[in-house]
Amino acid sequence: MLKQQRVAYILAELEHLYPETPVPLDHKDPYTLLVAVLLSAQCTDERVNKITPLLWQLADNCFDMAKQSVDAIQAIIRPCGLSPQKAKAIKGLSEILVNEYQGEVPQSLAQLEALPGVGHKTASVVVAQAFGEPAFPVDTHIHRLAQRWGLTNGKSVVQTERDLKRLFPRESWNKLHLQIIFYGREYCTARGCDGTVCPICTTCYPNRKKPKVTRKA
Repeated sequence: MLKQQRVAYILAELEHLYPETPVPLDHKDPYTLLVAVLLSAQCTDERVNKITPLLWQLADNCFDMAKQSVDAIQAIIRPCGLSPQKAKAIKGLSEILVNEYQGEVPQSLAQLEALPGVGHKTASVVVAQAFGEPAFPVDTHIHRLAQRWGLTNGKSVVQTERDLKRLFPRESWNKLHLQIIFYGREYCTARGCDGTVCPICTTCYPNRKKPKVTRKA
């Protein structure tokens, strides 16, 4: 199967499996999404969704969060891991939103990436899911599956993002990145599939006999 054939097949199969793509992180506005995505670094979405209701009781907007101490924030988010850095980042970005953005979350990648604790992936998720701007956030699932499906050489997440944006229509990016994540969690897990097990892997590469060695993000 040629690469463009794989692209067309993957798009169709993922649309069939996941016609709806609800955002996995519970949130009510761009600010709560931003904080939830920040918390999800090296933490499962399920755990974040258990912690954020407690955090929102403390403060669910940047004005109130900016008034909280780092220690108070950290005490709540500790189960998410990396809590010292995340608590400092949440307070710091909240103060910046209040002082520089009138309490609004900026919509540009550059402005988001300038906030404490907000990297390219987090910023991409926010612009895609909060503002509907085309973006292709690449997490470990997407990085792994793109290599197994022969869509990138996997040298880095930056390269994977660039390759996927080139291969798939711009209008599909926001939905597709979630569809790939859902598929990676359900069918093509890190240990459950090695490139020779799941339906998409076996369809794209029916003659593949050896496990596909993938580079880590």
